[in-house]
Amino acid sequence: MSSPGARAGGVGALVLCCAASILACGGPRLTIPAGPMGSVAVDADTAIAFQRRAEVFYQRLIQRRFNTLETFNDPVLREHFRSNDLFYDYYADLAQNLDEAHFEKSRPLEVEVQEFLFDTPEEARIQVRFVGDDGRPLRPGTVALIRRDRWERTDGGWWLVPGKL
Repeated sequence: MSSPGARAGGVGALVLCCAASILACGGPRLTIPAGPMGSVAVDADTAIAFQRRAEVFYQRLIQRRFNTLETFNDPVLREHFRSNDLFYDYYADLAQNLDEAHFEKSRPLEVEVQEFLFDTPEEARIQVRFVGDDGRPLRPGTVALIRRDRWERTDGGWWLVPGKL
């Protein structure tokens, strides 16, 4: 049986390995701001709590149509926002992004968290890749959308914070 310190070290190594493998994949990446605000190391419990919370949210988006009331009224999606107004802002922005990227039926078929960075122990940015069928006529294949979302930890939980519309 391993000690808590060994487990925390293992998680830290896992996070570094994941980050290294993500960077090896190429493509656009989150930028680390220069100066006093940059990517910071956080303890394993903080990283795991954030990863689990974000994973629940983004996995819930798979195979969901964003132009239906069923998805809009999903209580699991809404519980990731501190208020209904913040949910409305995020939902409208994501639905518009999916439409502009020509997702068939505004439905992502795959959602992959590519990277996340902690700016502080209470703020994280995450890069997510959405993949779906191309909804344009006579255009077989897939389309992709990369989003960058911001999360904050307040009141003991992680909350998605939409950008300004």
